[in-house]
Amino acid sequence: MIVLQLFLVPLIGGLVSFALKDDRTAKGWALLVSFVTLALAIWGNSVAGTDAGRAFHGAWMGSLGSSFSLQLDGLSGILTLLAAVAYPIILLATWNSTYKRPGNFFALMLLTQAGMIGVFTATDALLFYFFWELALIPMYFLCSQWGGERRIAVTFKFFIYTFAASVLMLIGLLYLYFQTPDRSFALQSFYAIELPVSQQSVVFWLLFIAFAVKMPIFPFHTWQPDTYEQSPTAATMVLSGIMVKMGVFGVIRWVIPVVPAAAYSWGDVVMSMSIIGIIYASLIAIQQNDLKRLIAYSSIAHIGLMAATLFAETESGWQGVMMQMFNHGVNIIGLWIVVELIERQMGTRKLSELGGLAQKAPALAILLVIVAFANISLPLTNAFVGEFMMFNGIFTSTITKYNELFAVLAMLSIILAAVYTLNMIQKVFFGPVNNLTANATDIRFNEKLALGVVVLLILVFGIYPQPLLNLTGGFVDVILNKANVAHLIVK
Repeated sequence: MIVLQLFLVPLIGGLVSFALKDDRTAKGWALLVSFVTLALAIWGNSVAGTDAGRAFHGAWMGSLGSSFSLQLDGLSGILTLLAAVAYPIILLATWNSTYKRPGNFFALMLLTQAGMIGVFTATDALLFYFFWELALIPMYFLCSQWGGERRIAVTFKFFIYTFAASVLMLIGLLYLYFQTPDRSFALQSFYAIELPVSQQSVVFWLLFIAFAVKMPIFPFHTWQPDTYEQSPTAATMVLSGIMVKMGVFGVIRWVIPVVPAAAYSWGDVVMSMSIIGIIYASLIAIQQNDLKRLIAYSSIAHIGLMAATLFAETESGWQGVMMQMFNHGVNIIGLWIVVELIERQMGTRKLSELGGLAQKAPALAILLVIVAFANISLPLTNAFVGEFMMFNGIFTSTITKYNELFAVLAMLSIILAAVYTLNMIQKVFFGPVNNLTANATDIRFNEKLALGVVVLLILVFGIYPQPLLNLTGGFVDVILNKANVAHLIVK
């Protein structure tokens, strides 16, 4: 029942929030709900280790072969933990932000969390699709009602991309449903399907494009920088820290184990797209003058590495991906917090207009530098462990003939990330102060607390990553066994 409570708490909390009109009441209620969700996520991934506590099966659309089935395993566990950890950090960091109709804003934030938890825990394809849309709809309203000056045009583009992708995914899921021997949407029924390679390829692209848009990877990424730039920062944190992981999750859960032969056949194509995206996005990030767009392109590069590693299909690589989904979510939210704090106080996000902030806000500078080191995967930070395992996974892959080339090209991301990240630190925090930054002040207690938690997670899981490895290890073995295509590999 814990997995059901994980979904119901933010769902009910969000619905209640619609009735709240006072700003502080709405913020306090959302924060309380997020802490309850966090407690349930920690409990569900630790002491509630029995199958009974980590799974729920209820009647839903029995005539269609669909049930309300939720389950916590290694993959869903680490992502629900990310969603639960991220929300209190986001709400604390943006506590001093004001919103028109605050009750509605925080209601939509909580409903988005409920939808994402549903996506991560659903083991029924129709239920998965339902939650996928449930997560996207409130995010659309968050961006369109509380976004920047260009929010209408940008949100419309975001809607078109995601709607078209969702239609493709629905077509693919329905096709698979009609191939199941028992006409069931259950995950295990989908895993039991054995399609010819030609049919697998069609289903592969229907599903993969939907998830590639959500990640996003090249060339399906063009909606992302504009949406991140124009969305309210709290919504951007959710989008980049948690929601993009829905795409990575979809490939792991619903693509590679279901159509393994097609994933093998098209793996080199996807890895090539992903690595092109890594280098392209990193080079674009170096040229950015806007902090939001810089971090947006940085995120594309990091997600591209995860996508490439998935199609290498190695145990170390997949464990690295699942660790990195959590770690990237924490790190990118830390960077967005800094952007929010700078923009709120300085009124600008342009690197060319900033400088010398370390003299005026030393606590912010110290905390950002640690988060920035994690963004470039410095040893003793959480991202180092995940990226090392991913590079190792690509390099040792037997699925692709070009594993060494892919690994070398992917490793360019380390150098390029160092260039744009250190350049950002130099331009924003060091050098002389100017007329704009001369009156800057250091961050408040709640902001230090939010960034402090991010830094703590960076250091703890950088020094001792074993808890995350324990959480995902058993799942990796099971899912790679389902995706086994050793008989197709030409030696």
